[in-house]
Amino acid sequence: MALIRTLLATLVLLLVAGTVQAAGIEVREFDDPVMEQRYRSLTASMRCPTCENQAINDSDAPVSADMRDRIYLLLQEGVSDIEIRDHMVQRFGDYILYNPRLEGRTFLLWGLPAGLVVLGAIVVVLIVRSRKTASAQALSEEERARLQALINRERTE
Repeated sequence: MALIRTLLATLVLLLVAGTVQAAGIEVREFDDPVMEQRYRSLTASMRCPTCENQAINDSDAPVSADMRDRIYLLLQEGVSDIEIRDHMVQRFGDYILYNPRLEGRTFLLWGLPAGLVVLGAIVVVLIVRSRKTASAQALSEEERARLQALINRERTE
């Protein structure tokens, strides 16, 4: 009898837990599949301000839910994607964009990788040139005499 009660209690707890998890799922109604795709794209391209590297479409944080709601409302009002991004950046800062804009303050972020590649190529070219000129230098008289002595010694043995 105790075993049946325990099993029933476990079953009830599992059902309640499933209901609680299902309540966290958001349902958005879109009349146009293009509008739904825009919503998915926008929510996937913005990061949650409170979560570490998690998009707002995957985050359970309340601020992410608010951001998704705001994006949905703006889309319903006919606002463009660029205006929505501008609105969100104005409200939350550049941090929310996974791909920051190319501006004066983000130029280093975008230009540094290309600059490092160019710098690396210059260093490689300089190293190759220095090795090429070092191997092409003529032997001094002392080095020639020493080399000739080694060659003569090998011949006599």
